[in-house]
Amino acid sequence: ALLKEDTARSEGLFNEQMEVNVEMQSNDLDSTHSSTKPGIHDRDPKRVNQCLKVTFEDVIAEPSSVRSFDKVWLWSHALFEVSRLWCYRLISLLLAVPVSLAAGLLFAVVSCLHIWLIMPCVQLLFINMHWVRTVWGGFLHILISPLSASIGKCCSGISITLKKDEDRQTQTRIL
Repeated sequence: ALLKEDTARSEGLFNEQMEVNVEMQSNDLDSTHSSTKPGIHDRDPKRVNQCLKVTFEDVIAEPSSVRSFDKVWLWSHALFEVSRLWCYRLISLLLAVPVSLAAGLLFAVVSCLHIWLIMPCVQLLFINMHWVRTVWGGFLHILISPLSASIGKCCSGISITLKKDEDRQTQTRIL
């Protein structure tokens, strides 16, 4: 009976490991393609908002020479964290959906304009204005390239050497 329980237990662990491996492989496949599902655990995977990681100590810092009571410090810290969290949640509850809708509409309009209006116009210009590219390239090759090369040769002999003036450093330290 113990042997049957051990084998059943090991088969259960094997099946769980297989499920975990299959889930990990499917997650790896999802990571290569863009997914519209938001990540619940890591909501800032590209570290866009690193500047918003504000802690209580970043805002309120008491020097060692002046200190409030320990209970005041603890209650202030707790009140700061709770108010920051709940105010953010309430504001995001009110604004997240409308701002997301507006941003989605804006990006849809910009994408549509870019795909169906701007890029076809640019391609038409490239096709029909080939002669302008040829003339411009010749202008750059005939006039600008020799000028840049001669300026480069004139400036290639310039060298800059920095020296520390120790007398000046000691004078500034004395003052």
